[in-house]
Amino acid sequence: MPDLFRFRFFTSSSQWIVGGFFAILLGLGLWLHDDYGVSWDEPNNHLNGLVSAKYLAQLVAPELVARQPSSHLIPDIQNFADADHGVAFELPLALLSFVFTHGDSQAFYRLRHACVFLVFVLGIWALYQLAKQRFESWRWGLLAALLLVLSPRFFAEAFYNGKDIVYMALFTLAVYTLTRLLQRPTLGRAVVHGLTTALAVDVRVQGLLVVLVTLLMLSLEARYRPRVERSHLLRVGGIYSVAALVFTVLGWPYLWALPWQELLAATQRISQYPWEGRVVYFGQVLRGTQLPWHYIPVWIIITTPLPYILTALAGVGAWMWEISQRGRASLSTFAGRLDLLFISWLLVPVLLVIGLRPVVYDGWRHLYFIYPALVLLTVRGVHTLATVARQRPPWRPVAISAILLVGGGMIHAAWRIARDHPHQQTYFSILPPALPSATSTSTTGASPTAKGLSGCLLTTWHPQSACTRPGPVATWFIQTR
Repeated sequence: MPDLFRFRFFTSSSQWIVGGFFAILLGLGLWLHDDYGVSWDEPNNHLNGLVSAKYLAQLVAPELVARQPSSHLIPDIQNFADADHGVAFELPLALLSFVFTHGDSQAFYRLRHACVFLVFVLGIWALYQLAKQRFESWRWGLLAALLLVLSPRFFAEAFYNGKDIVYMALFTLAVYTLTRLLQRPTLGRAVVHGLTTALAVDVRVQGLLVVLVTLLMLSLEARYRPRVERSHLLRVGGIYSVAALVFTVLGWPYLWALPWQELLAATQRISQYPWEGRVVYFGQVLRGTQLPWHYIPVWIIITTPLPYILTALAGVGAWMWEISQRGRASLSTFAGRLDLLFISWLLVPVLLVIGLRPVVYDGWRHLYFIYPALVLLTVRGVHTLATVARQRPPWRPVAISAILLVGGGMIHAAWRIARDHPHQQTYFSILPPALPSATSTSTTGASPTAKGLSGCLLTTWHPQSACTRPGPVATWFIQTR
Protein backbone atom coordinates (compact mmCIF):
# COMPACT_ATOMS: atom_id res chain seq x y z
CA MET A 1 0.00 0.00 0.00
CA PRO A 2 1.45 3.40 -0.91
CA ASP A 3 1.96 6.00 1.77
CA LEU A 4 -1.42 7.54 2.51
CA PHE A 5 -0.02 11.05 2.07
CA ARG A 6 2.48 10.54 -0.74
CA PHE A 7 1.16 12.86 -3.42
CA ARG A 8 3.40 15.13 -5.47
CA PHE A 9 1.07 18.09 -5.12
CA PHE A 10 1.20 17.86 -1.33
CA THR A 11 4.97 17.45 -1.32
CA SER A 12 5.60 20.47 -3.52
CA SER A 13 2.96 22.71 -2.01
CA SER A 14 3.14 22.08 1.73
CA GLN A 15 3.50 25.71 2.69
CA TRP A 16 0.52 26.69 0.57
CA ILE A 17 -1.61 23.89 1.99
CA VAL A 18 -0.77 24.59 5.63
CA GLY A 19 -0.99 28.34 5.17
CA GLY A 20 -4.28 27.94 3.33
CA PHE A 21 -5.67 25.78 6.12
CA PHE A 22 -4.93 28.37 8.79
CA ALA A 23 -6.13 31.23 6.57
CA ILE A 24 -9.44 29.44 5.98
CA LEU A 25 -9.72 28.70 9.70
CA LEU A 26 -9.17 32.36 10.60
CA GLY A 27 -11.64 33.47 7.96
CA LEU A 28 -14.21 30.98 9.24
CA GLY A 29 -13.77 32.28 12.78
CA LEU A 30 -14.20 35.90 11.76
CA TRP A 31 -17.30 34.93 9.80
CA LEU A 32 -18.96 32.91 12.54
CA HIS A 33 -17.89 34.60 15.78
CA ASP A 34 -20.98 36.81 15.92
CA ASP A 35 -23.31 33.79 15.89
CA TYR A 36 -22.63 32.74 19.48
CA GLY A 37 -24.33 34.02 22.59
CA VAL A 38 -22.85 35.01 25.93
CA SER A 39 -21.92 32.21 28.30
CA TRP A 40 -22.67 32.50 31.99
CA ASP A 41 -19.09 32.99 33.10
CA GLU A 42 -18.12 35.65 30.57
CA PRO A 43 -19.38 38.76 32.43
CA ASN A 44 -17.66 37.74 35.65
CA ASN A 45 -14.46 36.79 33.83
CA HIS A 46 -14.48 40.19 32.15
CA LEU A 47 -15.02 41.84 35.51
CA ASN A 48 -11.89 40.05 36.73
CA GLY A 49 -9.93 41.70 33.93
CA LEU A 50 -11.46 45.08 34.75
CA VAL A 51 -10.48 44.69 38.42
CA SER A 52 -6.84 44.14 37.49
CA ALA A 53 -6.94 46.95 34.92
CA LYS A 54 -8.29 49.31 37.59
CA TYR A 55 -5.52 48.21 39.97
CA LEU A 56 -2.85 48.96 37.36
CA ALA A 57 -4.42 52.30 36.51
CA GLN A 58 -4.50 53.27 40.19
CA LEU A 59 -0.76 52.58 40.40
CA VAL A 60 -0.01 54.77 37.39
CA ALA A 61 -2.67 57.49 37.48
CA PRO A 62 -4.88 57.29 40.59
CA GLU A 63 -6.42 60.72 40.03
CA LEU A 64 -7.51 59.76 36.52
CA VAL A 65 -9.21 56.63 37.86
CA ALA A 66 -11.01 58.63 40.53
CA ARG A 67 -12.48 60.91 37.85
CA GLN A 68 -13.98 58.02 35.87
CA PRO A 69 -17.74 57.90 36.57
CA SER A 70 -17.92 54.09 36.40
CA SER A 71 -14.79 53.29 38.42
CA HIS A 72 -16.80 52.78 41.61
CA LEU A 73 -18.70 49.93 39.91
CA ILE A 74 -15.48 47.93 39.59
CA PRO A 75 -14.39 46.33 42.90
CA ASP A 76 -10.92 46.88 44.30
CA ILE A 77 -8.61 43.95 43.79
CA GLN A 78 -8.33 43.36 47.54
CA ASN A 79 -12.11 42.93 47.86
CA PHE A 80 -12.83 40.90 44.73
CA ALA A 81 -13.61 37.24 45.47
CA ASP A 82 -12.19 35.97 42.17
CA ALA A 83 -9.01 38.04 42.20
CA ASP A 84 -6.98 34.83 42.52
CA HIS A 85 -8.10 33.81 39.02
CA GLY A 86 -5.38 34.60 36.48
CA VAL A 87 -5.83 37.47 34.03
CA ALA A 88 -3.32 36.75 31.25
CA PHE A 89 -6.23 36.79 28.81
CA GLU A 90 -8.77 38.97 30.62
CA LEU A 91 -6.45 41.90 31.39
CA PRO A 92 -5.31 42.57 27.79
CA LEU A 93 -8.91 42.10 26.68
CA ALA A 94 -10.10 44.67 29.23
CA LEU A 95 -7.55 47.14 27.88
CA LEU A 96 -8.62 46.42 24.30
CA SER A 97 -12.23 47.05 25.29
CA PHE A 98 -11.35 50.55 26.48
CA VAL A 99 -9.67 51.30 23.16
CA PHE A 100 -12.09 49.73 20.68
CA THR A 101 -15.55 49.26 22.21
CA HIS A 102 -16.07 52.52 24.17
CA GLY A 103 -18.54 51.01 26.63
CA ASP A 104 -20.61 49.22 23.99
CA SER A 105 -21.27 45.79 25.52
CA GLN A 106 -22.39 44.23 22.25
CA ALA A 107 -19.21 45.36 20.49
CA PHE A 108 -17.17 44.10 23.43
CA TYR A 109 -18.56 40.57 23.31
CA ARG A 110 -18.02 40.43 19.57
CA LEU A 111 -14.43 41.45 20.16
CA ARG A 112 -14.11 38.97 22.99
CA HIS A 113 -15.37 36.03 20.95
CA ALA A 114 -13.01 36.91 18.11
CA CYS A 115 -10.08 37.05 20.55
CA VAL A 116 -10.98 33.71 22.15
CA PHE A 117 -11.02 32.14 18.70
CA LEU A 118 -7.67 33.70 17.79
CA VAL A 119 -6.10 32.15 20.89
CA PHE A 120 -7.72 28.83 19.95
CA VAL A 121 -6.08 29.05 16.52
CA LEU A 122 -2.76 29.70 18.26
CA GLY A 123 -3.27 26.47 20.18
CA ILE A 124 -4.08 24.61 16.96
CA TRP A 125 -0.85 25.94 15.46
CA ALA A 126 1.09 24.67 18.49
CA LEU A 127 -0.61 21.27 18.16
CA TYR A 128 0.27 21.20 14.46
CA GLN A 129 3.91 21.88 15.33
CA LEU A 130 3.95 19.15 18.01
CA ALA A 131 2.58 16.51 15.64
CA LYS A 132 4.88 17.66 12.84
CA GLN A 133 7.84 17.43 15.21
CA ARG A 134 6.90 13.99 16.57
CA PHE A 135 5.98 12.31 13.28
CA GLU A 136 8.46 14.30 11.15
CA SER A 137 5.91 15.36 8.55
CA TRP A 138 3.69 18.37 8.08
CA ARG A 139 0.95 16.02 6.84
CA TRP A 140 0.60 14.39 10.25
CA GLY A 141 0.67 17.83 11.84
CA LEU A 142 -2.19 18.92 9.62
CA LEU A 143 -4.15 15.79 10.56
CA ALA A 144 -3.78 16.69 14.25
CA ALA A 145 -4.95 20.24 13.58
CA LEU A 146 -7.97 18.96 11.64
CA LEU A 147 -8.91 16.53 14.39
CA LEU A 148 -9.01 19.36 16.93
CA VAL A 149 -11.03 21.64 14.65
CA LEU A 150 -13.44 18.78 13.87
CA SER A 151 -14.32 18.26 17.52
CA PRO A 152 -17.83 19.76 17.73
CA ARG A 153 -17.89 20.84 21.38
CA PHE A 154 -14.47 22.43 21.15
CA PHE A 155 -15.41 24.21 17.92
CA ALA A 156 -18.33 25.94 19.63
CA GLU A 157 -16.53 26.75 22.86
CA ALA A 158 -13.60 28.15 20.88
CA PHE A 159 -15.71 31.28 20.44
CA TYR A 160 -16.91 31.96 23.97
CA ASN A 161 -15.03 29.89 26.57
CA GLY A 162 -12.35 32.37 27.54
CA LYS A 163 -11.14 30.26 30.46
CA ASP A 164 -10.90 26.58 29.52
CA ILE A 165 -10.25 26.92 25.77
CA VAL A 166 -7.73 29.71 26.28
CA TYR A 167 -5.98 27.63 28.95
CA MET A 168 -5.95 24.60 26.65
CA ALA A 169 -4.39 26.64 23.86
CA LEU A 170 -1.72 28.21 26.06
CA PHE A 171 -0.94 24.89 27.76
CA THR A 172 -0.43 23.34 24.32
CA LEU A 173 1.82 26.24 23.36
CA ALA A 174 3.84 25.68 26.55
CA VAL A 175 4.23 21.98 25.73
CA TYR A 176 5.47 22.93 22.26
CA THR A 177 8.07 25.35 23.63
CA LEU A 178 9.08 22.58 26.05
CA THR A 179 9.73 20.15 23.20
CA ARG A 180 11.77 22.81 21.39
CA LEU A 181 13.78 23.31 24.57
CA LEU A 182 14.39 19.58 24.91
CA GLN A 183 15.42 19.35 21.28
CA ARG A 184 17.91 22.21 21.52
CA PRO A 185 18.35 23.43 25.11
CA THR A 186 19.54 27.01 24.67
CA LEU A 187 19.15 29.79 27.21
CA GLY A 188 16.95 31.76 24.82
CA ARG A 189 14.56 28.86 24.42
CA ALA A 190 14.49 28.47 28.19
CA VAL A 191 13.34 32.09 28.57
CA VAL A 192 10.68 31.68 25.86
CA HIS A 193 9.43 28.51 27.53
CA GLY A 194 9.33 30.37 30.85
CA LEU A 195 7.12 32.99 29.20
CA THR A 196 4.66 30.46 27.76
CA THR A 197 4.56 28.63 31.08
CA ALA A 198 3.68 31.89 32.83
CA LEU A 199 0.91 32.58 30.32
CA ALA A 200 -0.65 29.20 31.15
CA VAL A 201 -0.28 29.74 34.91
CA ASP A 202 -1.74 33.23 34.62
CA VAL A 203 -4.91 31.79 33.11
CA ARG A 204 -5.25 28.80 35.45
CA VAL A 205 -2.89 28.18 38.35
CA GLN A 206 -2.94 24.49 37.37
CA GLY A 207 -0.44 25.59 34.74
CA LEU A 208 2.20 25.09 37.44
CA LEU A 209 2.04 21.49 36.25
CA VAL A 210 4.13 22.64 33.27
CA VAL A 211 6.96 23.58 35.63
CA LEU A 212 7.02 20.12 37.17
CA VAL A 213 6.82 18.40 33.79
CA THR A 214 9.59 20.59 32.40
CA LEU A 215 12.01 19.80 35.21
CA LEU A 216 11.23 16.08 34.98
CA MET A 217 11.69 16.04 31.20
CA LEU A 218 14.98 17.95 31.48
CA SER A 219 16.16 15.36 34.01
CA LEU A 220 15.16 12.57 31.65
CA GLU A 221 16.88 14.32 28.77
CA ALA A 222 20.09 14.54 30.81
CA ARG A 223 20.17 10.74 31.10
CA TYR A 224 20.49 10.43 27.33
CA ARG A 225 22.91 13.29 26.76
CA PRO A 226 26.70 13.18 26.99
CA ARG A 227 27.97 13.87 30.50
CA VAL A 228 29.54 17.17 29.44
CA GLU A 229 26.11 18.53 28.48
CA ARG A 230 24.43 17.79 31.81
CA SER A 231 25.76 20.88 33.58
CA HIS A 232 24.41 22.98 30.72
CA LEU A 233 20.98 21.36 31.14
CA LEU A 234 21.13 22.25 34.83
CA ARG A 235 21.76 25.90 33.94
CA VAL A 236 18.94 25.81 31.41
CA GLY A 237 16.59 24.44 34.06
CA GLY A 238 17.59 27.22 36.45
CA ILE A 239 17.11 29.96 33.84
CA TYR A 240 13.74 28.50 32.91
CA SER A 241 12.56 28.37 36.53
CA VAL A 242 13.53 31.98 37.18
CA ALA A 243 11.95 33.15 33.91
CA ALA A 244 8.71 31.29 34.64
CA LEU A 245 8.50 32.79 38.13
CA VAL A 246 9.27 36.34 37.01
CA PHE A 247 6.85 36.28 34.08
CA THR A 248 4.12 34.70 36.21
CA VAL A 249 4.32 37.48 38.78
CA LEU A 250 4.55 40.20 36.12
CA GLY A 251 1.44 38.93 34.36
CA TRP A 252 -0.74 38.58 37.46
CA PRO A 253 -1.21 41.84 39.41
CA TYR A 254 -2.90 39.94 42.24
CA LEU A 255 0.52 38.49 43.11
CA TRP A 256 2.39 41.77 43.29
CA ALA A 257 1.75 42.47 46.95
CA LEU A 258 2.50 39.03 48.42
CA PRO A 259 3.60 36.81 45.52
CA TRP A 260 4.64 33.67 47.41
CA GLN A 261 1.78 33.67 49.89
CA GLU A 262 -0.90 34.48 47.30
CA LEU A 263 0.37 31.95 44.76
CA LEU A 264 0.32 29.29 47.47
CA ALA A 265 -3.22 30.27 48.45
CA ALA A 266 -4.37 30.14 44.83
CA THR A 267 -2.79 26.71 44.44
CA GLN A 268 -4.48 25.36 47.56
CA ARG A 269 -7.84 26.56 46.28
CA ILE A 270 -7.64 24.02 43.43
CA SER A 271 -8.42 21.14 45.78
CA GLN A 272 -10.65 23.22 48.07
CA TYR A 273 -12.72 25.14 45.52
CA PRO A 274 -15.84 26.45 47.32
CA TRP A 275 -18.48 25.20 44.88
CA GLU A 276 -21.48 23.47 46.44
CA GLY A 277 -23.71 23.09 43.41
CA ARG A 278 -25.30 19.90 42.15
CA VAL A 279 -24.76 17.89 39.01
CA VAL A 280 -27.19 15.50 37.32
CA TYR A 281 -25.25 12.35 36.46
CA PHE A 282 -26.74 9.01 35.37
CA GLY A 283 -30.16 10.14 36.56
CA GLN A 284 -28.97 11.16 40.03
CA VAL A 285 -28.60 14.65 41.47
CA LEU A 286 -25.17 14.68 43.12
CA ARG A 287 -23.15 17.35 44.88
CA GLY A 288 -20.03 18.45 43.04
CA THR A 289 -18.01 17.07 45.96
CA GLN A 290 -19.62 13.61 45.69
CA LEU A 291 -19.02 12.68 42.06
CA PRO A 292 -17.86 9.09 41.39
CA TRP A 293 -14.40 8.34 40.05
CA HIS A 294 -15.71 7.60 36.55
CA TYR A 295 -17.33 11.03 36.07
CA ILE A 296 -14.44 12.46 34.02
CA PRO A 297 -13.74 9.35 31.88
CA VAL A 298 -17.44 9.01 31.03
CA TRP A 299 -17.75 12.66 30.05
CA ILE A 300 -14.65 12.44 27.83
CA ILE A 301 -16.03 9.38 26.04
CA ILE A 302 -19.57 10.67 25.45
CA THR A 303 -18.49 14.11 24.19
CA THR A 304 -15.59 13.09 21.91
CA PRO A 305 -16.17 11.50 18.49
CA LEU A 306 -15.92 7.79 19.17
CA PRO A 307 -13.49 7.00 16.31
CA TYR A 308 -11.03 9.48 17.88
CA ILE A 309 -11.26 7.66 21.21
CA LEU A 310 -10.80 4.21 19.67
CA THR A 311 -7.83 5.31 17.58
CA ALA A 312 -6.24 7.04 20.56
CA LEU A 313 -6.53 3.74 22.43
CA ALA A 314 -4.73 2.13 19.48
CA GLY A 315 -2.02 4.77 19.87
CA VAL A 316 -1.70 4.02 23.59
CA GLY A 317 -1.61 0.30 22.79
CA ALA A 318 1.17 0.83 20.26
CA TRP A 319 3.19 2.72 22.86
CA MET A 320 2.64 0.01 25.48
CA TRP A 321 3.69 -2.67 22.97
CA GLU A 322 6.89 -0.76 22.23
CA ILE A 323 7.60 -0.40 25.95
CA SER A 324 7.04 -4.12 26.50
CA GLN A 325 9.38 -5.02 23.65
CA ARG A 326 12.18 -2.50 24.19
CA GLY A 327 11.81 -1.42 27.80
CA ARG A 328 13.78 1.69 28.72
CA ALA A 329 15.52 1.58 25.35
CA SER A 330 12.34 3.03 23.85
CA LEU A 331 13.20 6.28 25.65
CA SER A 332 16.61 6.51 24.01
CA THR A 333 15.08 8.30 21.02
CA PHE A 334 13.61 11.78 21.10
CA ALA A 335 10.38 10.42 19.58
CA GLY A 336 10.14 7.88 22.39
CA ARG A 337 10.50 10.59 25.01
CA LEU A 338 7.84 12.67 23.26
CA ASP A 339 5.47 9.70 23.40
CA LEU A 340 6.05 9.49 27.15
CA LEU A 341 5.32 13.21 27.44
CA PHE A 342 2.07 12.92 25.48
CA ILE A 343 0.89 9.86 27.42
CA SER A 344 1.61 11.63 30.72
CA TRP A 345 -0.13 14.78 29.51
CA LEU A 346 -3.30 12.78 28.90
CA LEU A 347 -3.36 10.34 31.80
CA VAL A 348 -1.72 12.04 34.79
CA PRO A 349 -4.31 14.87 35.18
CA VAL A 350 -7.17 12.35 34.93
CA LEU A 351 -5.56 10.10 37.53
CA LEU A 352 -4.96 13.10 39.81
CA VAL A 353 -8.64 14.06 39.61
CA ILE A 354 -9.68 10.47 40.33
CA GLY A 355 -7.26 10.22 43.24
CA LEU A 356 -7.50 13.69 44.82
CA ARG A 357 -11.21 14.28 44.06
CA PRO A 358 -11.16 18.05 43.52
CA VAL A 359 -14.44 19.75 42.67
CA VAL A 360 -15.31 19.47 38.98
CA TYR A 361 -18.54 20.39 37.21
CA ASP A 362 -19.94 21.39 33.81
CA GLY A 363 -18.74 18.13 32.28
CA TRP A 364 -14.98 17.91 32.00
CA ARG A 365 -14.16 21.47 30.94
CA HIS A 366 -11.57 21.83 33.72
CA LEU A 367 -9.56 19.11 31.95
CA TYR A 368 -9.95 20.40 28.41
CA PHE A 369 -6.22 21.05 28.38
CA ILE A 370 -5.57 17.29 28.03
CA TYR A 371 -7.57 17.03 24.80
CA PRO A 372 -4.65 17.95 22.50
CA ALA A 373 -2.76 15.01 24.02
CA LEU A 374 -5.68 12.73 23.14
CA VAL A 375 -5.55 14.11 19.59
CA LEU A 376 -1.81 13.43 19.37
CA LEU A 377 -2.40 9.85 20.49
CA THR A 378 -5.15 9.55 17.88
CA VAL A 379 -2.59 10.59 15.27
CA ARG A 380 -0.19 8.06 16.80
CA GLY A 381 -2.85 5.40 16.30
CA VAL A 382 -3.44 6.36 12.66
CA HIS A 383 0.32 6.48 12.08
CA THR A 384 0.68 2.98 13.53
CA LEU A 385 -2.20 1.67 11.43
CA ALA A 386 -0.68 3.16 8.28
CA THR A 387 2.64 1.48 9.10
CA VAL A 388 0.89 -1.85 9.67
CA ALA A 389 -0.97 -1.48 6.36
CA ARG A 390 2.33 -0.98 4.52
CA GLN A 391 4.47 -3.55 6.27
CA ARG A 392 2.12 -6.40 7.24
CA PRO A 393 -0.13 -7.52 4.35
CA PRO A 394 -2.24 -9.95 6.45
CA TRP A 395 -3.32 -7.07 8.71
CA ARG A 396 -3.81 -4.62 5.85
CA PRO A 397 -7.63 -4.89 5.61
CA VAL A 398 -8.03 -4.33 9.35
CA ALA A 399 -5.69 -1.33 9.33
CA ILE A 400 -7.34 0.23 6.29
CA SER A 401 -10.80 -0.28 7.81
CA ALA A 402 -9.70 1.44 11.02
CA ILE A 403 -8.24 4.36 9.07
CA LEU A 404 -11.47 4.69 7.09
CA LEU A 405 -13.37 4.69 10.39
CA VAL A 406 -11.36 7.71 11.55
CA GLY A 407 -11.98 9.45 8.24
CA GLY A 408 -15.68 8.73 8.53
CA GLY A 409 -15.65 10.07 12.08
CA MET A 410 -14.09 13.32 10.87
CA ILE A 411 -16.68 13.69 8.11
CA HIS A 412 -19.51 13.02 10.56
CA ALA A 413 -18.05 15.55 13.02
CA ALA A 414 -17.87 18.16 10.25
CA TRP A 415 -21.49 17.44 9.34
CA ARG A 416 -22.57 17.79 12.98
CA ILE A 417 -20.70 21.09 13.29
CA ALA A 418 -22.54 22.42 10.23
CA ARG A 419 -25.93 20.98 11.20
CA ASP A 420 -25.91 22.04 14.84
CA HIS A 421 -24.47 25.52 14.32
CA PRO A 422 -24.27 27.52 16.56
CA HIS A 423 -25.05 24.96 19.27
CA GLN A 424 -22.26 22.46 18.72
CA GLN A 425 -21.69 22.41 22.48
CA THR A 426 -24.73 20.08 22.68
CA TYR A 427 -22.84 17.34 20.79
CA PHE A 428 -22.74 13.83 22.20
CA SER A 429 -21.07 10.92 20.47
CA ILE A 430 -23.00 8.41 22.57
CA LEU A 431 -25.29 8.70 25.57
CA PRO A 432 -25.65 6.39 28.57
CA PRO A 433 -28.55 3.92 28.21
CA ALA A 434 -30.47 5.62 31.03
CA LEU A 435 -30.57 8.84 29.01
CA PRO A 436 -31.52 7.90 25.44
CA SER A 437 -32.38 11.38 24.23
CA ALA A 438 -31.20 13.98 26.71
CA THR A 439 -28.78 14.76 29.43
CA SER A 440 -28.51 17.53 31.96
CA THR A 441 -26.06 19.23 34.22
CA SER A 442 -26.28 22.25 36.45
CA THR A 443 -25.51 25.38 34.47
CA THR A 444 -22.83 27.46 36.01
CA GLY A 445 -20.17 27.94 33.42
CA ALA A 446 -19.44 27.63 29.77
CA SER A 447 -22.78 26.98 28.05
CA PRO A 448 -23.92 30.02 26.09
CA THR A 449 -27.31 31.60 26.36
CA ALA A 450 -29.58 31.66 23.34
CA LYS A 451 -28.66 34.42 20.94
CA GLY A 452 -31.97 36.23 21.41
CA LEU A 453 -31.42 36.38 25.15
CA SER A 454 -27.82 37.44 24.63
CA GLY A 455 -29.01 40.47 22.70
CA CYS A 456 -30.81 41.63 25.85
CA LEU A 457 -27.78 40.89 28.01
CA LEU A 458 -25.47 42.73 25.65
CA THR A 459 -27.45 45.91 25.91
CA THR A 460 -28.06 45.88 29.64
CA TRP A 461 -24.92 44.46 31.24
CA HIS A 462 -22.88 46.56 33.63
CA PRO A 463 -20.21 45.57 36.19
CA GLN A 464 -22.48 45.94 39.20
CA SER A 465 -24.66 43.07 37.98
CA ALA A 466 -21.81 41.13 36.48
CA CYS A 467 -22.98 37.56 36.89
CA THR A 468 -26.31 36.00 37.73
CA ARG A 469 -26.33 32.31 38.64
CA PRO A 470 -29.21 29.86 39.04
CA GLY A 471 -30.01 28.16 42.31
CA PRO A 472 -28.15 24.98 43.19
CA VAL A 473 -30.89 22.69 41.88
CA ALA A 474 -31.49 24.55 38.62
CA THR A 475 -30.75 22.45 35.56
CA TRP A 476 -30.43 23.01 31.86
CA PHE A 477 -31.75 20.25 29.61
CA ILE A 478 -30.06 19.71 26.29
CA GLN A 479 -31.93 17.75 23.64
CA THR A 480 -29.63 15.97 21.19
CA ARG A 481 -31.10 15.69 17.75
